[in-house]
Amino acid sequence: LKKSLCQFVEEETIKDFDREAEQALEAVRSGEVDAGTLANAWMKSYTETTLEHSRPEEPNWDEDFADIYHDLIHSPASETLLNLEHNYFVSISELLGERDVELKKLRERQGLEMNKVMQELGKSLSDQDVNSVAAQHFESQQILENKWSTELKQLSTIQKQEYQEWVIKLHQDLKNPNNSFISEEIKVQPSHLLESTETSHSLYEEHGQLEESFTIHLGAQLKTMHNLRLLRADMLDFCRHKRNHRSGVKLHRLQTALSLYSASLCGLVLLVDNRINSYSGIKRDFATVCQECTDFHFPLLQEQLDVVQQVVLYARAQRNQKAKHQQGWWG
Repeated sequence: LKKSLCQFVEEETIKDFDREAEQALEAVRSGEVDAGTLANAWMKSYTETTLEHSRPEEPNWDEDFADIYHDLIHSPASETLLNLEHNYFVSISELLGERDVELKKLRERQGLEMNKVMQELGKSLSDQDVNSVAAQHFESQQILENKWSTELKQLSTIQKQEYQEWVIKLHQDLKNPNNSFISEEIKVQPSHLLESTETSHSLYEEHGQLEESFTIHLGAQLKTMHNLRLLRADMLDFCRHKRNHRSGVKLHRLQTALSLYSASLCGLVLLVDNRINSYSGIKRDFATVCQECTDFHFPLLQEQLDVVQQVVLYARAQRNQKAKHQQGWWG
């Protein structure tokens, strides 16, 4: 009896819900209830319920910085931002130059030592002695490279922190132009950059490029016009930060900066092999360019490659698991 009673209550409850639903739908069909008004009421109820029971969102540093940078790059302070990035780039390039010089001297010294060792091979020295010297040379190179890598990483970290703090401070300062120290820097810094441009212009030259532009019209009745630009150049020239900072280069950086935090992104497709690393070929050249460039918006290249590696491994495991499942199903 209890079981039958529970079943009866459940069935009648479902019928009651169905009856109420049909009446509500009929009211909307007949126009008795306005669908827009009903949707607004649902939206209000949903919003209030969600706010009541959900946890408040914590402030997101990346999103806040993106909004601040987007505002500044579309303001008169845009040139100041590019100039500051350029000054940071000069510091990084100088440190890289010191590293390359020191590594070159070490390799030259080790080359002379190895030549002397090879001349004594079979006389006073054996193969084991040669291997020992080679191991010492390799260890010395690793120690020196690690030392410079640490210094570069520290400098990049300091620059990124200083840059982000400066951007936020500038944004706050521009909201209150009165008693503004940073607003004066907006006027001063470009002239300072022009001096460095003049001195370094003769030291750095762009590679020669060949380019040609076309205008084509597509469509039979409603024609659309497209501008095509064919360019023969080194692909990595589009990624390099030019030290001479001429107007064309500066406009290119401004163009990419304006659309950095937007839905209109642009990018470069670099053809490489299927190994996720930066050890050889154009991948190594690209990694070197990334190390030289001043970027405060994206993770380091190696960090991005590590993420891609994890995603690829996960996708591969999922495909293998799916293939085994299908084999077992058909088997």
